[in-house]
Amino acid sequence: MRISIQTIVRGALMTGAVGVFLAISPLEVAAQDRMPMRIAVEGAFPPFNYVDANNKLQGFDIDIANALCEVGKFECEFIIEKWDDIIPNLVAGKYDSIISSMSMSLERRQKVAFTEKYYNSPSVFIARKDSAISDVSPAALSDKILGVTSSTAQESYANHLYPDMKKTVFRSSPELYKGLADGSVDIILEDKLAIYDWIANTKAGSCCEFKGPDLVDITYFGEGAGIALRLDDKERLARLNEALKSIKADGTYDMINAKYFPFSIQ
Repeated sequence: MRISIQTIVRGALMTGAVGVFLAISPLEVAAQDRMPMRIAVEGAFPPFNYVDANNKLQGFDIDIANALCEVGKFECEFIIEKWDDIIPNLVAGKYDSIISSMSMSLERRQKVAFTEKYYNSPSVFIARKDSAISDVSPAALSDKILGVTSSTAQESYANHLYPDMKKTVFRSSPELYKGLADGSVDIILEDKLAIYDWIANTKAGSCCEFKGPDLVDITYFGEGAGIALRLDDKERLARLNEALKSIKADGTYDMINAKYFPFSIQ
């Protein structure tokens, strides 16, 4: 005997069971179970995050973010944001997280919450190979022009520990690298992993080399890069930390790492 769908729905309505009978599909259930997360990225910090020739976001940060969205059951949307505005607009609620190679400095921890670190990188000075610079102490560099990127840990470090140096502040890392290559500045201070690909794999970057020791000052550079959230966003913080732990345990993180670097950056 066949019973029409209409008859069953009417019966369900009469018994108040329509909510049980009219179950949404598994895909709809999965979508409802996912927590929305708007992710801010700078989009100008290769190889971590950048916009390719097809106007698509690429990079280590983007791949990590996508993996975390999948494992952590987040419904994610990427938003490209100017670096100077990225923390103020997170706090203002314009997005929910920053996955953009942000070092977890003490100053930033006063404004935002951070997950566990998802990679670690020192900062380093870089100069042209034909430069006579070998000593990178404040006294030795006092008559040089230093390049840094605006609103970065490197800018803060330079302002406090190299106060007498003349500085040129660039809006983005690609502009910083160009300034070094064309001689606009004598030396720059940058995240070592961020500039590694430019030095190792580009013709423009072959002009230059690392100078001095790695800089790992926790006050300015924190304890690695973390995902930033609003201070009161406890649930999203916990879910991201669990997802980060998961992708490190199942090998996903290592696969992404190997795509960009021939060595571990954990």
